[in-house]
Amino acid sequence: MKFLTAYHQLLDASLISANKDKAPQGLYAPIDYLLSLGGKRLRPILVLMACEAFGKDAKAGLDAAKAVEIFHNFTLMHDDIMDKAALRRGQQTVHQKWDVNTAILSGDAMLIQAYECLNVYPPEQFKELTQLLSKTALEVCEGQQHDVDFETSSDVSIAQYLEMIRLKTAVLVGCALEMGARIGGADSANAKKLYHFGEQLGIAFQLQDDYLDTFGDAATFGKRIGGDIAENKKTILVHLTLAHGTPEQQQELTRWFSNTPKDDSTKITAVTELFSAAKADTATLEEVARYTKNAFDVLDKIPLKTAQMQRFKDFGNWLMKRTQ
Repeated sequence: MKFLTAYHQLLDASLISANKDKAPQGLYAPIDYLLSLGGKRLRPILVLMACEAFGKDAKAGLDAAKAVEIFHNFTLMHDDIMDKAALRRGQQTVHQKWDVNTAILSGDAMLIQAYECLNVYPPEQFKELTQLLSKTALEVCEGQQHDVDFETSSDVSIAQYLEMIRLKTAVLVGCALEMGARIGGADSANAKKLYHFGEQLGIAFQLQDDYLDTFGDAATFGKRIGGDIAENKKTILVHLTLAHGTPEQQQELTRWFSNTPKDDSTKITAVTELFSAAKADTATLEEVARYTKNAFDVLDKIPLKTAQMQRFKDFGNWLMKRTQ
């Protein structure tokens, strides 16, 4: 989508190397490193898109977009420590390139910087934006804790899993859109509707991520394929296999997830085959499509110009078909 290029350029120019002249560099260099790895920047882009959709220039939402992206990357820096992840966007994670203490402290600094970005807005708007970010930040932490708890729980339902990804992933997408809408001049009702559009889209995004972690292409995905299986993460693929697979498939999947072999390549291959045999792969893609449709149903209730409405739908369809 060509219209995303300008947003990317605006964001990259503002985010990358923003801390290069700050001291101590032991604190700030890891922040610039992580932000320089790029990524899709979907959350800050949605801030800018929402700002424009309600009549303001995208630059009016730039500082809020930076706040959302810096906050998101702060969560990634700490998530990578918790997951013992070696790669982020195809490159070394911060705790691997430096060390765990550095990643903890630089991540803490990023959280503070995210809030600092909102200082440019007028007092009433600043209050709205910081309250929304604080509410979202706490929900993201709740989602992360649920994710940790679910790793050792044997009776997590699909509904509980969906609520976990709503908190861990989707609420920040909603937050980005509501921030942009409020800065753009939307009334409270339409800003909330755009939030709910983002929430549904965020769930679709995470389900697609679950699918790509097992069935994606390592060359484009940027992370190790099968990492969720190796870490015994109970993604939607696991839940759908346990819900709809044969008793034999359910038993075998449970057996694989009850042990952690030294060489996990055999486990990844076997579990991937189980997912396919139980048709959990196609069922996951159907869920991605369903949540994307839910998002579009909400979007249709917002009084946007045709061109702006189409941009959001193009963005949603692109997310549903992405490979990275």
